[in-house]
Amino acid sequence: MKRRILTLTVILAALAAVVIAGTPQTERAIGPYNGTIRFVVIGDRTVGHVPGVYEQAIAEIARLRPDFSVTVGDQIEGYSTDSVEVAGQWREYDSIVKQLPSPLYLTPGNHDITYDQMEPWYRLYAGKPYYSFDQLGSHFIVLDVSRWEFGDPLPKAEMDWLADDLKHNELAAHTFVFFHKPYWIVSLEQNKPDTLHQLFVRYGVDVVFNGHYHEYFSGERDGILYTTVGSSGAEATPMPNGLQYHFTLVIVDSTGIQIAPIKLGSVLKWDEYTVTDKMAIDRIYSLGLSFVSPVPVEEDLTVRDTIVELKLNNSFAGREADDTLRWTVPENWTVEPQTAAVKLAAGETKILAFRVRCAGMLYPVPTAQYTFNYGKDGKITAKNDLQVARQASCINSSTPVTLDGAITENCWHDPVTRFFAPDGGPLKTDPVKFYFAHDKDYLYLAALCSDTKVDSVQAKVTQHDGAIFSEDCVGFFIEPIKKSGMVYQIYISPLGTVLDQKLTKGGDGWVTADKNWSGICDVKTSKGNGFWSMEARLPVRQFGAVLKSGDEWRINFRRKQPRLQSAADWQAPIGQDADTYGIMIIK
Repeated sequence: MKRRILTLTVILAALAAVVIAGTPQTERAIGPYNGTIRFVVIGDRTVGHVPGVYEQAIAEIARLRPDFSVTVGDQIEGYSTDSVEVAGQWREYDSIVKQLPSPLYLTPGNHDITYDQMEPWYRLYAGKPYYSFDQLGSHFIVLDVSRWEFGDPLPKAEMDWLADDLKHNELAAHTFVFFHKPYWIVSLEQNKPDTLHQLFVRYGVDVVFNGHYHEYFSGERDGILYTTVGSSGAEATPMPNGLQYHFTLVIVDSTGIQIAPIKLGSVLKWDEYTVTDKMAIDRIYSLGLSFVSPVPVEEDLTVRDTIVELKLNNSFAGREADDTLRWTVPENWTVEPQTAAVKLAAGETKILAFRVRCAGMLYPVPTAQYTFNYGKDGKITAKNDLQVARQASCINSSTPVTLDGAITENCWHDPVTRFFAPDGGPLKTDPVKFYFAHDKDYLYLAALCSDTKVDSVQAKVTQHDGAIFSEDCVGFFIEPIKKSGMVYQIYISPLGTVLDQKLTKGGDGWVTADKNWSGICDVKTSKGNGFWSMEARLPVRQFGAVLKSGDEWRINFRRKQPRLQSAADWQAPIGQDADTYGIMIIK
């Protein structure tokens, strides 16, 4: 059996146009299913074809590598009696579909054969207006209804051919029919007889595909699956379910016939997103927009009139960026200016200055965003919350602290007592106090956790590095050496169980965790009427740091209270990047 394929033929003034060569002769498709068939049904390209959409559909179909594809009509804009214009339209169409790796079977639509005068041109550029072919025991029929509306009789020659073709292929495993206008929807709505449907029922047609309406819909009538394929490039309005441009994949196998519309943009290239892309985009998100230093927060949790420097880094996108940096400014905050037009050459970095202040609630903080260009036509918006830094004091202890969990030594003063919920809102846990102290060799941590139902404190895990984060606990995130990217995370439970790990911020701005790191952390805890408390001692040599008066360590800390399903965070939201932490001043 011959198979129709698209070839190039030189016509009129050397114009290249789509030609269907070797139209297959009708052969009998006899016998049961004998192999899987995968084919695509392509929707209308015109009227008002949207540039690039049909091209994208063809590219995605080519990636699927179907056995063949069938259109439902309206390949060209047509409606013209100018032979040169029509030839140019077919040449344009051929330039689009020639990338398909398998045969393409065309169905004529009213734009392909608008007038009788256009039929010879269609035969020249596209082949016979109606025909049939076989594939692995299934039979496929293409009809020409281009010039006839519902109720108009199709030409007797075509109807006689159709009846004879159906009769001779009645034993096919499956029979599919394609024609442009879905007469069946009219006959259903008006409950009128449908000559084509009657023939299909008589000879066991399984599936009918149509186009014309530029929207997808389907229905079953007398066991026949009718499917109208929408736009694959023609002007179309999105349907209520969001489907707009699409094509339809059909699979015929031992289980039957499966039909699935595929939304344009769903069949991507294997290298659509490479590891190189990921690394570059990750860097844009993490390093594209950053702050040179945090804004200091006063004891009363306000921010005085302060200049903050923001750095835009276009070193990773590979393209010029031209956008307006915009701030989202919550109530109680002021940012001046709130917008700034910024153009960045590829590889360029700029630092911008803004005046900020806060006279009320600290959270939420303002957010800055800027959109970078990436790849051929991609855009990536980097966002970052304004970095603020509260201050806590680490008291110099003249004598070593005796660990007993009681928090009675003289060094335990000036505690931190004001905290936020994890989202920056009002505190939802019972009150908590955190204390910090040091001598020349050790950092000391203490916490006094009030609990109105202290007997309900959740603490069962005793194994080091066990999952105490789901129980009552306190947690510390400490960067002893500023800008080192080394953070030590330490959680301590009411039982004195410790979970610790080292966090390292890489050059790409992303943080990795070393869960095998186990620090030296001596802990004692205590439990009393309405509270539990803890004291911890950590040798600073394990951090590669020294304790000098005036030094500043980056730190954040929290208390978790699962009974109240919340946490008390010093700075919100709490995370693993030290750039978002507050400052602990070594006294």
